[in-house]
Amino acid sequence: MQFQQLLYFVTVAETLHFTHAAEQVHVSQPSLSQQIRALEKELGADLFTRARGNIALTDAGEALLPLARRILADADTARHEVQELAQLRRGRVRLGATPSLCTGLLPDVLRTFHDLHPNIQLLIEEGGSHDLVRELARGALDLALVVLPLPTPSPALTTVELLHEDLVVVSAASLPRPGRGGRSVRVADLEGEPLVMFRHGYDLRELTVAACRAEGFEPSFTVEGGEMDAVLGFVRAGLGLAVVPRMVAARAGRDLRVTPLARPGLHRTIALAHRSDVAPPRAARELQNVLLASRVSRGPQTASASSKV
Repeated sequence: MQFQQLLYFVTVAETLHFTHAAEQVHVSQPSLSQQIRALEKELGADLFTRARGNIALTDAGEALLPLARRILADADTARHEVQELAQLRRGRVRLGATPSLCTGLLPDVLRTFHDLHPNIQLLIEEGGSHDLVRELARGALDLALVVLPLPTPSPALTTVELLHEDLVVVSAASLPRPGRGGRSVRVADLEGEPLVMFRHGYDLRELTVAACRAEGFEPSFTVEGGEMDAVLGFVRAGLGLAVVPRMVAARAGRDLRVTPLARPGLHRTIALAHRSDVAPPRAARELQNVLLASRVSRGPQTASASSKV
């Protein structure tokens, strides 16, 4: 008895038509009929009645059908489990993240993941949350780290919050403290201060501009259009201030001064997103577990909630 014969038998049983069944399994009708007869010979019983072109299951066929379906399902499960294990040996993960997260959160997380699964290839795509959501929706990414709320909510995505992160002001260490020179600075104190601003489509740009407008002023840009590394470089050169995530500022180096924003400050929520209608590959789920574990280790800055967006 062969799996192929059982597949042909189940297909004929479900269609009750040899020609249609042959089309579904992509073999010729004579080949399918020959395999069914070989199965009947092996079992010592007819599985179908073939009276004037009308196909029906015999009692033996009725008895075999649920068993054949279970055998085929078990074979599919076994194949799936082996393939998933193989993915952990030579798979890949396509992860999208905003540039600030690539600088702040991901280095440690990817180091941990690589130590656990050194043969899995990591493909990282940087972009704003809007771009990453679009890439997820079209299947170009397995997972994405995005900033909530999403610019264009989609019911096809599921998000899990990873952490809430404070934003801070960075400035060149060689220049006076921003604002009134205190240990913290208010958003209102940024009025008239030269700002180094990210390019359009950057989540941090939209958040900073919105916060300034909420205080009743338009921010003043000396340089705009850069990515994270470029913005930090311009700040080091004394061209202005920038509002960046605390994790990024912690890695920025001693030549940058980090000034907290006074309460209530500015914050952002980081979430891990994936498509709701397609389960991520095994390797991607393993990376997801590492990211969620990092959420636990970050303590009070961490948020834990699931939602469809």
